[in-house]
Amino acid sequence: MFPTIINTKVQPFKATAYHNGGFIDVSDADLLGKWSVVVFYPADFTFVCPTELGDMADHYAQLQEMGVEVYSVSTDTHFTHKAWHDTSDTIGKIQYPMIGDPTGRISRNFGVMIEEDGLALRGTFVINPEGEIKVAELHDLGIGRSAKELVRKVQAAQYVAEHDGEVCPAAWQPGEATLSPSLDLVGKI
Repeated sequence: MFPTIINTKVQPFKATAYHNGGFIDVSDADLLGKWSVVVFYPADFTFVCPTELGDMADHYAQLQEMGVEVYSVSTDTHFTHKAWHDTSDTIGKIQYPMIGDPTGRISRNFGVMIEEDGLALRGTFVINPEGEIKVAELHDLGIGRSAKELVRKVQAAQYVAEHDGEVCPAAWQPGEATLSPSLDLVGKI
């Protein structure tokens, strides 16, 4: 049985990321004060990874409008991220920071490190402005993720955070009815 990291604070980290043509320092402090999405993937110059990161790039403007910053993380270096960004049309459209985690510390902090391979699982984490993990999703290496579904999960997490006592049912979309858990609903849904 794995302990959950839901509602725990992001553990401290410092790293270097490739972002907008240069290298920047990124730490856990950068995740505070706004909603964040941290997307782990196994490695640069691979197969499923560019499809996921490109899909995220296609939804990045929408996430930014929602007040969300996206960070991708692999155990590659920030230099490798730059080389991939410079040589791949798909990765070249990425505007969010691409964090290098060559020591695996960040991957271990989030529980996605595959120790025997030195790679990260496909892990997606939605973090609130207080630095608490609200959504954690892990995928096998061969199963790609959907940024469209991630946007919906972020919308639900933001809604619940802003509307005390309300919860979002399955497949909820903005504007649809939510639930207010009470004794009256027990056995009626």
